[in-house]
Amino acid sequence: MTTTAPVRVYSRAETMLPLPAHLPAFEKKIQQEKVRIRRNQVKVLQINIGKKCDLACHHCHVEAGPKRTENMERATVERVLELLAASPAIEILDITGGAPELNPHFRYLAKEARAMGKTVYDRCNLTVFYQPEQEDTPQFLADNGIVIVASLPCYSPENVDEQRGKGVFDKSMKALHTLNELGYGKPDSGLVLNLVYNPVGAHLPPAQVQLEQDYRERLQQHLGITFNQLFTITNMPIKRYVHYLRREGEFDGYMQLLVDNFNVQAATGVMCTEMLSVGWDGQLYDCDFNQMLEIPLNWKPRTLWDITSTDDIPAGIAFDNHCYGCTAGAGSSCGGALLDK
Repeated sequence: MTTTAPVRVYSRAETMLPLPAHLPAFEKKIQQEKVRIRRNQVKVLQINIGKKCDLACHHCHVEAGPKRTENMERATVERVLELLAASPAIEILDITGGAPELNPHFRYLAKEARAMGKTVYDRCNLTVFYQPEQEDTPQFLADNGIVIVASLPCYSPENVDEQRGKGVFDKSMKALHTLNELGYGKPDSGLVLNLVYNPVGAHLPPAQVQLEQDYRERLQQHLGITFNQLFTITNMPIKRYVHYLRREGEFDGYMQLLVDNFNVQAATGVMCTEMLSVGWDGQLYDCDFNQMLEIPLNWKPRTLWDITSTDDIPAGIAFDNHCYGCTAGAGSSCGGALLDK
C-alpha cells in the first residue's frame, strides 16, 4: 500500500509576516532591486526528521522540545531514500530536527544514504549524547563518516546557558571533547566537525571569518577543543524567535535592521536556489524556514509521493517577509554566511 502525506488546504495570506507599514514587502524589494531568484539543480536534500528535542532553545525556529511528538515514520524514510536514489545530482543529505538522533530511523537513514555515496550532515545539539540510548551515537557518527554540524551559539558559558538552558555549555564542551577524541575536527582524520553560531540578541552576526578566529582562540587555547569551520547564521523572525522579538518590543527594530542591510549579492546566492526541504510528514518546501511556516513548495502543496526525482521540482520559489533574514549583511544559510567565507 502506498503511503501518502495529507495535502493541506493553504491560503497564502495566512502566513505572511506583517511588517511595519513603512517597510517594503520582500517580494517588492527584490523587484525594486531587479534581483531574480530561481531554483537551479537541487544539490541538497534537507530533511526535518522530527521535532522532538531534549532542549527548548529561545531562538528555535522549529519550536522543538521534549514534549513534541512529530517524528518521520519508516515509510517516509524509505521514500526519502528512493528520491535520493533517483536524484544523482543530490550531493548532500542534511538531517535536522529537533534532535534528529532521537528519531528511531535516524541511523538507518544516515547509513543507507552513506552507502549511496552521499555526504550526510547531522545537525546536532551535542547534549543529545547524554539522553537514554544515545551513549554510542558519537561512535556511530564517526564509524559512518557523518559530518557533524553542531550548535554552539557562543563560547561564553553564560550566553549559551541563557539561550539554551542551564548546564548546556558544560555538556556541550564534554561532547566536543568526546568528538575530538574520535578524530572529529582533527587534521587529516576525514571527520568533519563544524560549529554554528547565532546571535543571542536582535542583531546581525559578526563577520564569520573573524568570529571563527575568536572561537578557535577560546575553544582551542582555553579548552583544548578543535573544529573545522564556524557557520554564522542570522536569527530568522519566525516562530519562537519572533515571539521573543514582539515580547521584548524589538520586532520593528529588527525588521528595520534586516531591510536596511539587504544585500543584492547575498540575495542571488540564497540556499533555496539549490535545496529541497522535506518535512517529517513528507511535505515539500523551498527551505527549512518556509517549512516551519507551512509555506509549500513554490506556493503549491506537494509531497514526496508527488515527484519521482528532483528533476520534477519547479524553478519558482515561495518568498515571504522573513526571507530578509537570509539576504541581510553577508547573507545567511544553513552553511553559514553567503559572502564572508
